[in-house]
Amino acid sequence: MKAGQRFEGKVIVVTGASSGIGAAAARAFAAEGGHVVLAARSAAPLEQRVGEIIAAGGRALAVPIDVGEPGAPERLLERAARELGGIDVLVNNAGVNYRGAVEERTGAELAQIVAINLTAPILLTRAVLPYLRRRGAGAVVNVASLAGRVPLPHEATYSATKFGLRAFSLSLAEELAGSAITVAVVSPGPVDTGFIMTDLDRVPDLVFSQPMSTAAQIAALVLDSAADGRRERTPSRAASLVTTLGYLFPALRSRLTPLLERRGRAAKETFRRRASAG
Repeated sequence: MKAGQRFEGKVIVVTGASSGIGAAAARAFAAEGGHVVLAARSAAPLEQRVGEIIAAGGRALAVPIDVGEPGAPERLLERAARELGGIDVLVNNAGVNYRGAVEERTGAELAQIVAINLTAPILLTRAVLPYLRRRGAGAVVNVASLAGRVPLPHEATYSATKFGLRAFSLSLAEELAGSAITVAVVSPGPVDTGFIMTDLDRVPDLVFSQPMSTAAQIAALVLDSAADGRRERTPSRAASLVTTLGYLFPALRSRLTPLLERRGRAAKETFRRRASAG
């Protein structure tokens, strides 16, 4: 294997791959020799990402699909295995959010957050395990959030799904301990993508109290997790420490929250000015 080609000959399925972290991860896997299956709801941007990967000398396949629909996880994996001969890595990255107080959102919106962010990754992971066992080894990487380590007000359902995805990942990693299949969770803070930058005013100030990452930086964590099976990664030790303390000591979190929100508001203003200037 060439240096930097950790995924040579491997088949990697990435959901939410038309933009942001998913697209960055797909490009990075392809650059390291992987044959990448890109899945997302929107066909046009998905085909564009695939075209970019192929133009760069990589191998990629587009599968337009809504992973939240009944039966979609099975259809996605069946097509990937049928066309490419098997599956080695699954990256559950697809996500959706409707920000604001719970009372402001419709029942359908809240149900969709749960379906895409939590139910789909669980079902996809369950469905991929037989494919990984047939390979004799494999990896599942779930993209959660720091919002899954401490409660995030005004994004309560989103935060709940990321708490759940993190718990599922760590629990399943224990369940599969001793096998050649690894399960890992990557928990980013704010990421400079359209997922938050196009909805800046509605993103809670607290989110911006943590350093901003790029999609490529989070994608690198995803690849490292798929390669070495380390169970959890965050963008920085500081972010991991702050969120862990906030979870373990709620009273301390309550006292620190006003300070973190002020810090976040200042950072948000910087991003707002940048967006206006652009």
